[in-house]
Amino acid sequence: MSAPEPPFPPAARLRAHLALCRVDHWVKNVFVIPGAAVAYSVAPEPLGLALLARLAWGFAAIGLITSSNYVINEVLDAPYDRLHPAKRNRPAARGVISPPAAYAQWLLLLAAGLVCGLQVNLLFAASMAILWLMGCLYNIPPVRTKDIVVLDVLSESVNNPLRMLAGWYLITTAIIPPASLLIAYWFVGCYFMAIKRLSELREIGGETAAAYRISFQHYSEPFLLATIAFYGSLAMLLFGAFVIRYRLELALAFPLVAWVMALYLRLAFQPDSPAQHPELLYKQPLLVAAVAACVAAMAVLLYVPLPWMHGLFAPTLPLSGAFPALPGP
Repeated sequence: MSAPEPPFPPAARLRAHLALCRVDHWVKNVFVIPGAAVAYSVAPEPLGLALLARLAWGFAAIGLITSSNYVINEVLDAPYDRLHPAKRNRPAARGVISPPAAYAQWLLLLAAGLVCGLQVNLLFAASMAILWLMGCLYNIPPVRTKDIVVLDVLSESVNNPLRMLAGWYLITTAIIPPASLLIAYWFVGCYFMAIKRLSELREIGGETAAAYRISFQHYSEPFLLATIAFYGSLAMLLFGAFVIRYRLELALAFPLVAWVMALYLRLAFQPDSPAQHPELLYKQPLLVAAVAACVAAMAVLLYVPLPWMHGLFAPTLPLSGAFPALPGP
């Protein structure tokens, strides 16, 4: 009979609990920036200490709330992560953490995040509370949407529009964000998440995949590829609706957006796909270059008017019958 494994020293447990926060994953909070950028384009204010303080409180809040969600995710997923070739090395899967301490950590991070959020404004804090609640629905039984086919992608990706909403409320509470933009942002997130599912299924495969993630009992590569096409198409259609209604100049960035989406899809077919580790995507130079070009183009097109585009895309059909005129601005 083998000797029992010695207890982990306090320093190792402390490092493990800090690792539960996944601070390196805070890079995903860049999805807040587009909401702030669009809001700033319609409600600009001087770049002073008040705005900088609001941004600092806001990004601290988002980081703390997402870390709270990461903690509960890792604690409850520990039995499943032991079946994953990489995630089996996570602290909870290895048994390094103290579950009671982790639950306390989960709630303390929530409290700290909401306190920081309230320093911004009430609507921003509310968006943080909803972001945290969605993490609960995603991870905690009996709901645990991550185990339900399709709903796992939809519920995880709703964090995208919530981040956009948070970015919007960092800048203004006086204007309602466009629904078309928020829903497009949601389905862009669905597109990325479905690609992550595809790469996981390809890497793990077989019965192990179904044991690791219950929703994989119903997924297949053709099914996931079809959903990727659906989410990507719907996202671009909704983004197009926003562009036509609010900022036609952004249509010039469509080829760059499509390039980024194509490059990301290609990642799903790489061994140990970077699509499974979004926090490491900065190591993909071509993708980084494409994203940088897309962001730069959108930043310019968001603020620089191009009157010739409005003439080029002016209606040529009679605005009556099947083609009624759109309401005024």
